[in-house]
Amino acid sequence: MSNKTTKIGPIELSPPVVLAPMAGITNYPFRSLCRRFGAALFVSEMITARALVEGVRKAHKLADFGPDEHPRSIQLYGVDPHYVGEAVRWLAGEGRVDHIDLNFGCPVRKVTRKGGGAAIPVKPRLLRAIVRAAVAGAGPVPVTIKFRMGIDDELLTFLETGRIAEAEGCAAVTLHARTAAQLYDGRARWFAIADLKRAVTTIPVFGNGDIWEAEDAVRMMAETGCDGVAIGRGCLGRPWLFRDLADVFAGRKPGPGPTFGEVAATMIEHARLLADWYGDEKVSMLSFRKHAGWYTKGFSSSARLRNRLMMVESMAELAAALDDIDRSEPYPENAHLFRRGKRQGTQKVVLPEGYLDDLEDDTPPEEEGEAFSGG
Repeated sequence: MSNKTTKIGPIELSPPVVLAPMAGITNYPFRSLCRRFGAALFVSEMITARALVEGVRKAHKLADFGPDEHPRSIQLYGVDPHYVGEAVRWLAGEGRVDHIDLNFGCPVRKVTRKGGGAAIPVKPRLLRAIVRAAVAGAGPVPVTIKFRMGIDDELLTFLETGRIAEAEGCAAVTLHARTAAQLYDGRARWFAIADLKRAVTTIPVFGNGDIWEAEDAVRMMAETGCDGVAIGRGCLGRPWLFRDLADVFAGRKPGPGPTFGEVAATMIEHARLLADWYGDEKVSMLSFRKHAGWYTKGFSSSARLRNRLMMVESMAELAAALDDIDRSEPYPENAHLFRRGKRQGTQKVVLPEGYLDDLEDDTPPEEEGEAFSGG
C-alpha cells in the first residue's frame, strides 16, 4: 500500500491514521509526542458537552490545544441534542477546532446504565437528533462519530448507526469492531468493518480494534476495504507506532524499534511535556504513571523497574529510576504482543429500567452519565 490519502471533510490524512481518544491518555502532551513520530489526526480525550456549555473548568482545560497543533480535533460525549449542539456551536464558532468527533461507543457501566455512550445507538431517533444537532452547529467543521457493533450479539446496531451518520451529514465514521458486552475482550471482529463499508458508501469508514503493529493496519484495510484506521491501545507506551505506520503506508519496512536508552529518553520527554502542561510536577507524575509501565514492557527487569516508576513524584525521581538501565538493550521483538490498556473480560451491559421498551423514544436520558472511556 503506497501513500493512500483519505479526506475527512477538508482534512487530508496521509497516511489515513487517527489517534483514537482515550480518557486520561490523549491529552495535549501525549498528542504532541505522537505527532513528533508521525502524521495522523490526533483526537483529544473525550470531553462532556454539557460540562463545556456550563463552563466547567476541567472540561475547558481538556479542550485546550497546543500552539503547534493542527488540525485541532476534539471528541465530545453527550446524550442531549441541545447540549451537544450548543457545545459544538461554541467550539466551531470560536474557531477552536478543525474537527469534532462524537462518542457513541463508551461501554462503561456507569454510563450505559443511565442511557449514555453505547446505549444511545439502540434508540435511532435519539441518535439522529444528537448527530443532526452537532452537524448543524458545526457549520463547515467536519463531524464524525465513533461507535461499537452494538450492545451485544443480540442487539447489533452498527449498520443503522452508520447509515444515520451518512444521512445526517457526518464526514466519516469509525467502528470499534466489538460490542459493548465484549468491552476489550477477545479479538476485534473485523468482518463488521467490512459490512459497514458495504453499507456506508459516500463517506469514509475507519476501522478500530487490535492494531498492535503497523502491519496490522495494512492488513485491516486489505481485509475490510476500510478507508483508514483508528489507533487506540496499540500506541500506549509506543508513540513510535505512528512512525512505523508512516513507513508501511509509504511502502517501506519499518526500522528497528528504539533501544532502552531511546525509550527512556522518550519517557523523560513525555513527563516533561506533562509537567509543562500541568504546571505541577507531582500532578504530572500521577498522569505519567498511566503510561510508564507500557513503555518498559518486554525489557529485562521491567517488572522491578515498573514498581519504581509507580512511585516517582518528580522529574528528578524519574531520572533516578531510569539511571541504571542498560541503555544499549535492543527493543524486544515481542513487545507488540503485550496487550495494552483495559482488559476487563466481558460484561452484561446494564441499561436503564425499561430502556428497550420503546426504541423509537427520542427523549434524552434525564441524568447525564460522566463518561470515562473512549469506547
